[in-house]
Amino acid sequence: MEYFCYHRDRPGSLALRDELLEEHWSYMDRYAAQMIARGPTFAADGDTPTGSVHIVDLPDAAAARAFAFDEPNYQAGAYRDVMVRRWRNLLGRTMWQFPGGRHGGNRYLVLGLGEGQAADLTVPADRDQDLIAYGPLLSDDGTLWLGTAVLLRATDPDTARTVLTPDRYADIEVHDWQFGGREE
Repeated sequence: MEYFCYHRDRPGSLALRDELLEEHWSYMDRYAAQMIARGPTFAADGDTPTGSVHIVDLPDAAAARAFAFDEPNYQAGAYRDVMVRRWRNLLGRTMWQFPGGRHGGNRYLVLGLGEGQAADLTVPADRDQDLIAYGPLLSDDGTLWLGTAVLLRATDPDTARTVLTPDRYADIEVHDWQFGGREE
């Protein structure tokens, strides 16, 4: 089962995150085979981390929660909250298989928090070349649509936001994002 995890930074936690970087990466290395996508989000300045995205394939909700809450930055208090949701990989690939590669262009996390009837349940054909990860956020049992999470390349945040149908969400967040993990 695929899970979307978004750890949001606690204000002022940058020094702690820097201190724990190797421990964080070592922890994530243990999940390399299950990882679909990962990477930090940033404030509009492009330099200040605001969170960390991980999309992983794990056996069940308990394993996903253990993954999210045993993470070293979380354990040390660097994060203010964590979102863990079932997710469905509509692209059927990992971020490392994204044809656009690891670098080049602006990258974003677009997070639509659902309201009402499900939306954006199919991959938008006109944006396929820019999509890094795309899928619905679901309840633990996979039956209830809770929103949509997308990682994509776009010219700017406003263009990134258009990947989702705006009137179908209670809120749409757009965060600067970059590929995470160790450079190979």
